[in-house]
Amino acid sequence: MNWEQIATNFVNWCMTEGVKIIIAFVILIISFFVINCIVKSLRKIFTKKHVDKTISKTLCYLLNIVLKVLVVVALLGYLGLDTSGIAALIATAGVGIGLALQGSLANVAGGVLIILLRPFRVDDFIEAQGVSGTVEDIHLIYTYVRTGDNKVVALPNGNLANNVIVNYSKKDTRRVDFEFGISYADDYKKAEDIVLKIMTSHEKALKDPEAICRIVRHDASSITLVARVWTKAEDYWTVYFDVLEQVKSEFDAQGIEIPFNQLDVHVKNDK
Repeated sequence: MNWEQIATNFVNWCMTEGVKIIIAFVILIISFFVINCIVKSLRKIFTKKHVDKTISKTLCYLLNIVLKVLVVVALLGYLGLDTSGIAALIATAGVGIGLALQGSLANVAGGVLIILLRPFRVDDFIEAQGVSGTVEDIHLIYTYVRTGDNKVVALPNGNLANNVIVNYSKKDTRRVDFEFGISYADDYKKAEDIVLKIMTSHEKALKDPEAICRIVRHDASSITLVARVWTKAEDYWTVYFDVLEQVKSEFDAQGIEIPFNQLDVHVKNDK
């Protein structure tokens, strides 16, 4: 074995291909750093211009991936690799992956529909697929929702785009609905006045549309009153809990009974 020839070949390789690999590696690091800076700057610009969060996050995410893939392919061409063969390999792999991941492709299509049609946006409170929460992020495959107890649920976009979505943040105002049961022996007009006074006096209740309280049902053991009041969407739960607590306290103070199910047992004496 000619060690001198091996050493000479190694030095020549280092002076040619080795240098190119080092240069490519340095360019790769610098390019990725520049791309990250560009994406961060773009996010700041979108924030200052008040661009929709859903669109801005998705564009930045896609731009980051596309630019980095282009850099890698360009550096492979610089190192002398046949990029046309790589492109054919990627295309072939894409077909195979597409056949294996038909469900994921449906999710991608659903993600595109959600981004374009925008039935909801980032920070909206929605209910879908049995999950209620605030939308944290929308990707091509999954939409991430943060529930009230701070869990993050990933919802597949394919199912999400083809099923019912309830968006509680779409409108600025919401109607708060209540039902109160009172005894048949109690004065229902008095109960209606109490409920109306409590709802209309709440600082977060809206005057227009006007609040109402009327009888909605004659149940087996009670009269059921329905009460409705409007408020801003962000104040919904505050109004809901406050009214429930105040009505219970006022009913107790005014002697209005909130009935509960009872069973009367009659004993028959055969004697």
